Amino acid sequence: MPSQPTPLRLHDLAHPVIAGLISVLVNYGGTFILVFQAAKVAGLSPGLTASWVWSVSIGVGLTGLFLSWRYREPIITAWSTPAAAFLVTALATTPYAEAVGAYMISAAAFVALGMSGYFEKVIRLIPPGIASGLLAGILLPFGIGAFGGASADPLLVGLLIVAYVVLKRFAARYAVVGILVIGLAFLLVQDRVDLSGLTLEFASPVFTLPQFSLNALLSVALPLFVITLTGQYMPGMLVLRNDGFKTSANPIVAVTGLGSLLMAPFGSHAFNIAAITAAIATGKDAHEDPSKRWIAGIAAGCFYVLVGVFGVTLAAVFMAFPATFITTLAGLALLGTIGGSLAGAMADPGSREAALITFLASAANIQLLGIGGAFWGLLIGLVATLILNGSWPRPARAGPVGNEGAAQNAARRA
Repeated sequence: MPSQPTPLRLHDLAHPVIAGLISVLVNYGGTFILVFQAAKVAGLSPGLTASWVWSVSIGVGLTGLFLSWRYREPIITAWSTPAAAFLVTALATTPYAEAVGAYMISAAAFVALGMSGYFEKVIRLIPPGIASGLLAGILLPFGIGAFGGASADPLLVGLLIVAYVVLKRFAARYAVVGILVIGLAFLLVQDRVDLSGLTLEFASPVFTLPQFSLNALLSVALPLFVITLTGQYMPGMLVLRNDGFKTSANPIVAVTGLGSLLMAPFGSHAFNIAAITAAIATGKDAHEDPSKRWIAGIAAGCFYVLVGVFGVTLAAVFMAFPATFITTLAGLALLGTIGGSLAGAMADPGSREAALITFLASAANIQLLGIGGAFWGLLIGLVATLILNGSWPRPARAGPVGNEGAAQNAARRA
């Protein structure tokens, strides 16, 4: 049974706020360059590019704020990273106004999906062990990345790893906060963050009148919908389930879809529930008490809105940090989630082999037919489950899921 929430105190704010900040930092520092690449391919003016930054940041921030406040869970939203990667190619041959129309069609489809209620039913059909294996496989490259940067920047990476282990030993609650502060101090002392050329400027949204065409519908809207659904929404909901949060997927899909629809004429391609960066805010490192982790969603939303107000300027600040700092910080912040996911995947002997197959297939990041590795890892795991068990497992209940649910299911069968 989940513990009863305790009153929120001032000292409860530090860890979830830092978790929210790190998730935003990782998002901008790790993947936002794809937005700038897509804007360059499309030949967008600086004004339209700034409007894209404004619309996606404000939209992500406000939807995350609303959902986290409304459901008191760390519902972290983000732009669709695989969709941004897809647009780097798609915008080369699609007029921008038609692309905006395609964004709106895709967003309207998500609103309809959320209101229909079918997405939540699909999520509940996924066995907890398979969900945990999928999440562990998705996050594995980030865990490896925490150590992989040592070849290029051994001093920085070594300092962060040693600091994390020491803090985990003597002050576990402050491990992630500590490595963020230590890493920033180290970079500033070494003069490796150059912010001298930056000036704060307010972003101005630019409205683009959408145009609709069959070509954009088939070549942009449909792939955008499928990529965002399989690459973001499905793993994003499994992240929440894995850490025991049970808000229905339906309002999350509907609210983020509506937000995307409203922001599309200003350049936003799509935003949705986050997956990888959400795991930073949903696990124990955000707060030992799950009922306090929703503060991380509020904090992340506020940081996104702040970036959106100042447009490209603050996005450039996040991207000014060395890549090794971002990857190491993200990997270390996700170690607890990776470990918990692996434990959940292996908890039930009856589904262990299928969960292992899911984990390995997801970690392989298979790319076929323009669809990302999360979808194929999940599909392979579900097929393996059906073949190995000879029947489909019972749908997951609305109660504990992920690691906790897998352990409880194993206990019931025992």
